[in-house]
Amino acid sequence: MGVGGFLRKGTGDEVAVQEMINTRKGVERCVRYAFEYARKRNKKRQVTLCDKANVLIFAHDLWRRTFKEVGEEYPDIKKNCALVDATCMWMVKNPEWFDVIVTCNMFGDIITDLGAMIQGGMGIAAGANINPQGVSMFEPIHGSAPKYTGKNVINPLAAIAAAGMMLEHLGEEKGAK
Repeated sequence: MGVGGFLRKGTGDEVAVQEMINTRKGVERCVRYAFEYARKRNKKRQVTLCDKANVLIFAHDLWRRTFKEVGEEYPDIKKNCALVDATCMWMVKNPEWFDVIVTCNMFGDIITDLGAMIQGGMGIAAGANINPQGVSMFEPIHGSAPKYTGKNVINPLAAIAAAGMMLEHLGEEKGAK
């Protein structure tokens, strides 16, 4: 989430500060998982780091350095770095260029929704919060959609896809298909 606060809140001179906290350990865990996932998927074997290192010169410098260092352990995986604005543009123009994208939480949230729209909409997309060492969560990215309760209009595909992702994550490849 980060650290932050307000100064003179509610006035014409209000200041809001929101800091982003990244640790080497956390970034490395995320980056390593992306490389392992790309290897496991055995598709393009490509990982793209999505960042904004030209503006977020400290936090995303850590991401770039970690990506480069960890990436050296995966010579069989193609590595790319792309700024988040370019990533969004290329996802719309040529989504097939990507295999695995690794990024911070904020950018991941944005490009996940973009990816959902590219594949057909928020109503059919699944997502996951992965904990490589523990319990993970899989869900339709549209959430519970309470405004549609009782209207018989919800497409169950996102929930089915989330269940498939969970089974794949648990090593139940046959059940995931």
